[in-house]
Amino acid sequence: MPTRSADAGARGGAPLTGLVLTGGGARAAYQVGVLKAVYRLLGETPGSLSRNPFPIICGTSAGAINATALACGAENPRAAMRRLYAIWENLRTERVYRSDSLGVMRTGARWLSMLSFGWMLARLRRSRPRSLLDNAPLGELLALTLDFHQLEDNLANGALEALAVTASGYTSGRHLTFYQTRGAVGPWQRSLRRAVRDRIAVDHLLASSAIPFIFPARRIQVGDFAEWCGDGAMRQLAPISPAIHLGAERVLVIGAGRSQENPTSERDLGYPTLAQIGAHALSNIFLDSLSADIEQLSRTNQVADLLSPDMRRHLGIRQISVLAITPSRNLDEIAASHVGEMPATMRALLGAVGVSGDGRQARGAGLVSYLLFEPGYTRELIALGWSDAMARASEVRAFFSA
Repeated sequence: MPTRSADAGARGGAPLTGLVLTGGGARAAYQVGVLKAVYRLLGETPGSLSRNPFPIICGTSAGAINATALACGAENPRAAMRRLYAIWENLRTERVYRSDSLGVMRTGARWLSMLSFGWMLARLRRSRPRSLLDNAPLGELLALTLDFHQLEDNLANGALEALAVTASGYTSGRHLTFYQTRGAVGPWQRSLRRAVRDRIAVDHLLASSAIPFIFPARRIQVGDFAEWCGDGAMRQLAPISPAIHLGAERVLVIGAGRSQENPTSERDLGYPTLAQIGAHALSNIFLDSLSADIEQLSRTNQVADLLSPDMRRHLGIRQISVLAITPSRNLDEIAASHVGEMPATMRALLGAVGVSGDGRQARGAGLVSYLLFEPGYTRELIALGWSDAMARASEVRAFFSA
């Protein structure tokens, strides 16, 4: 296990704190509300935000984008948080993926045609689309707003210890963690998991956030070979693990879905649509592993309590304090009330796979909850994140004061 940084003393002897942001497309707006509240609570102590409160930052899928934005601005945490908040508060669909008629026709409509009867059309087989949607605008937004040179400066001057971004390799079937650190942290490998030291760039973020079928995979260099990579939430058995490997002694985890999702109030309208099945599959990808990992870490902490310090060192076991904050409301239901805000072209495209209605009558809103990058929805998620974190203000204060 990595040891504490030499800068730990400069941090007043406080445990090295890691931040883990999980995935979920547009749902990641919730994380911004939680972070805003956390920064507000930390700001109650004079000088507490003069340094980056999260020396180790890890992210998956859309959480990887939020994580990298904070890492790139680690030299000025307050300013980094303001920029991240402004982006999500004013985000619109066309800044993330092509939602104009031509863009939707070139990807979504062609993809659905290929799915339906492409086997009969040689022309479609020769020019098969790679995904339902084209997220080229997201790549342009990331290149415009993220300063990767500043990221390297932050690592060099100690404002940041490590950044890790996760993706899933379609070729090898392995879960891949790309990481960039200040100190010498060697790569680690576990069953179906591999860490790769690299310089984080836009392609890593697009790969990590490439929701299967919806956004295209990206080709990333992994050691001596290139591999097509998709969303990091796929096959992610231990989302907290990278932060621990990188030396975190306590970890704040911010999810993008309830740890125990309750059934939505959708009426039984017959056989489930493709949208409903897809939303269920995405929930399995994005929500299931976090609760299991927290439970496993809790058991490990219990074992550590029973061991002597010498035995802990021998076995490489150490206590890790974890605080997890996840939505108190079902985000599918929130998305259902905002379906009408999506561009008309997207409503038509999603209607073809079974998304219909709005509010309590909405069907397939679970899928919409990952794709609805419109202010009405993202601002409501930010507000929910704020209220959820402030409702647990005493826990947040205790976590950082330990």
